Amino acid sequence: MGLRSWLAERFPPKSLGRRGEDVAAKFLKRNGYRILARGHNSRLGELDIIAVDGRTIVFVEVKTRSSTDAGHPADAIDPTKERRMTQAALAYLKSHGLLQHAARFDVVAITWPENARRPTIEHYKNAFSPIGTGQMFS
Repeated sequence: MGLRSWLAERFPPKSLGRRGEDVAAKFLKRNGYRILARGHNSRLGELDIIAVDGRTIVFVEVKTRSSTDAGHPADAIDPTKERRMTQAALAYLKSHGLLQHAARFDVVAITWPENARRPTIEHYKNAFSPIGTGQMFS
């Protein structure tokens, strides 16, 4: 067994989605965001990245695709996903005593062709409004 195959066995390559989340987190940091959590799971769903932008808590959904053949990555966020994210974000805010803080939802859409060294990154601030009634977002 050669070194390359040994390394590949011990350290399998990251999935496209995971690589996209890593790139998105670095992108956000370079743009002044402070990352609070990544891959936050609760019974209500997963939040890809939770960050702070100034005084606003930002829940970031990252969508990564290798091409736009099946549509733009951001198009994958439908009302059902928005509702789940709203519920998960509200639960996060409640459990961390942060309901008094402003919050928003951003989307980072990444297109990363298979043979490209670097992806195309598009950041949509305030991409959608919380879905549901009685939400405590400003």
